[in-house]
Amino acid sequence: MPTARHIKFVAAAAVLGISSAISVRVATAADATAANAVAVNAVADLPQGLIKIVVGFAPGGAADLTARTFAEQLSKEGVKEVIVDNRPGASTRIANSYVQRAAPDGLTLLLATSPAFTIYPYTYKNLGYDGEKDFRPIALLVNIPTAIVTGSEQPYSNMKEFVAWAKANPAKATIGLAAQGSSGQLGSIALGKDIGVDFAPVVYKGASPMLVDVVSSRVSMGWDAAASMMPLYQAGKIKFLGLSGSERLASLPNVPTVKEQGFPQFEAATSFYAIFAPAGLPDKTAAALEKVFLKAAKDPGLVKRLEENGLVVKPMDHAQLAQRVRTERSFWEPVVRQSGIQFE
Repeated sequence: MPTARHIKFVAAAAVLGISSAISVRVATAADATAANAVAVNAVADLPQGLIKIVVGFAPGGAADLTARTFAEQLSKEGVKEVIVDNRPGASTRIANSYVQRAAPDGLTLLLATSPAFTIYPYTYKNLGYDGEKDFRPIALLVNIPTAIVTGSEQPYSNMKEFVAWAKANPAKATIGLAAQGSSGQLGSIALGKDIGVDFAPVVYKGASPMLVDVVSSRVSMGWDAAASMMPLYQAGKIKFLGLSGSERLASLPNVPTVKEQGFPQFEAATSFYAIFAPAGLPDKTAAALEKVFLKAAKDPGLVKRLEENGLVVKPMDHAQLAQRVRTERSFWEPVVRQSGIQFE
């Protein structure tokens, strides 16, 4: 997780300590019996009815992939009715507010991206919700390495070439964003200050529409979860300029981080997806939801599918999730204050 020791905004550096490794041991018959009993009890304590996982982005991106992959696995774990409900717009605030107002019965859950709880409280004047008072943390599911990409027809193929191009063409320097006020936007502000270029942000309702403009070169670069970029990258439509964080991805071994190319501004831009419920959810229901999501996160097929698409399955329980939110908020608050950005 990020720490405060690299608080200088122009560096925006924090190592999140991501690892794709998951510890596995051979289960005994007793282990299997105990695990099955826990799973049965967890499912029995879940609310009866259709469970909706609400996603604040359009279908087709990393958040949608994560939600649908977990929904499929939950159905295999005995959760009979679970669907994904896409409610894009307003940088996920439409979805967040929808879940905030929902009945605290466990039937409406939010697949939240971390900036909604760690950055937006400082970038929006009227956020419309209080992350600590209005939501109950359930479980963290995956870490989200992010990436800077560009269209395959653009004349630059790495960060050094892109920076040189941006300096020569400052009026054309734009960054496509799936959400306003994100860590990617903060990184672009820091980069712009360092190289003397003002990157104009272009905000979309999700990664899919943003990437349409990246492919067609309407924006000079795009930033979002690496997982959202994988299909287009594999199809040769886009190029990765660099990854967030301090380590390369196993699924993209030839793509360097932005930091190792000499630009540390995006190191802290790795995010996470987590499940939250409306405040007031009963303890018994919250515990049951936590158990089934954490059990789903251990499935080898789920792990393989998500990690092949650039996500890192790194589950945490509700207490660990709450602590991570607090830690990242303490990191981002001074960064946002120094940046001066503020939205209505």
